[in-house]
Amino acid sequence: MNFSYWELKEWFSNVDFTIVGSGIVGLSCALELKKKHPKANVLILEKGMLPQGASSKNAGFACFGSLSEIIDDLKSHTEEEVFNLVKKRWEGLQLLRQNLGDKNIGFQQNKGFELFNDNNFYNECLSRKEEINSLLKPIFKGNVFSISENTFNFKNIEPNYAVNKFEGQIDTGKMVSELLLKVQKAGIKILNNVSVENFEENSESISVKTNQIEFNTNKLFVATNGFATQLLKEDVQPARAQVIITKPIKKLHIKGTFHLDKGYYYFRNIDNRILFGGGRNLDFITEETTEFGKTEIIQNSLKTILKETILPNTPFEIEHSWSGIMGVGNQKKAIVKQLFNNVFCGVRLGGMGVAIGSLVGKELAELLDE
Repeated sequence: MNFSYWELKEWFSNVDFTIVGSGIVGLSCALELKKKHPKANVLILEKGMLPQGASSKNAGFACFGSLSEIIDDLKSHTEEEVFNLVKKRWEGLQLLRQNLGDKNIGFQQNKGFELFNDNNFYNECLSRKEEINSLLKPIFKGNVFSISENTFNFKNIEPNYAVNKFEGQIDTGKMVSELLLKVQKAGIKILNNVSVENFEENSESISVKTNQIEFNTNKLFVATNGFATQLLKEDVQPARAQVIITKPIKKLHIKGTFHLDKGYYYFRNIDNRILFGGGRNLDFITEETTEFGKTEIIQNSLKTILKETILPNTPFEIEHSWSGIMGVGNQKKAIVKQLFNNVFCGVRLGGMGVAIGSLVGKELAELLDE
């Protein structure tokens, strides 16, 4: 590539810390590194024009697990593990709000509602509500889940919701924009449209090969989540999530964040519209991909549920659709660890990036001092 002396000197010489990925984790990691090492030269590499993956493509749920998700998690995790997962998510959300400010991320606490379309599972969740409340009480100092009637008049569901009074919603675009602003103000450099192809550890530094240039850095932090397997051999599988959004709807009466089918479907109000995503459980294999896109089976399912369950008596039009790539695995705990002498990673956020991204980024930076 045709780089000048000035470009090589300013952007690719004496690089202390290089971070791969400018999502929530990467940006939070960069801020923490700069805070602890104010004189360090910190460089972020992002393969997209905007953060790829899920950070700026998610639904903006400030959530930590619906009643059914927590019950489902208890089938494959211990009570202590589930407690720690929820605790970390809650602490991560508070850190995000504290770091950026509620106004700057459009935070609203309009409660979370879980809808049920399976009578047996509905009854199981209701019967275990107090058990889950008791498990989580040390975190929230009160009951998290209660039961409410179907006040939004959804169709084809059980008569009551499970309500989470602590759940909120954010404006994802505002959040990422605010993070980028903070990073730039801190003097951290970001280069977009740069894909890291591989890296090699030398005696005292890391050689980073990208699609644009090869350079050396003292330390490397990988924060690519759903794309992690392109660089690392860790238990992280990509998981695509498809999302649709309606055109504005007059007198939209729906307000809050909503979960359906163990959290595999989720919707919310935003700017007098309904944003609705999910359905990867219809075709797990196809959705285990790093390719952005949409499929007929999931798009049709989203539109059908929107028409028959969410907005049964309200005319609507779909304005836009997109997809994001999450990182999931056999366990829901994020992978934050040192891989080699000078290489670290913070990946596998399990679809909870808004909740734990700030905390994972902070923990990733702190690995340097251990």
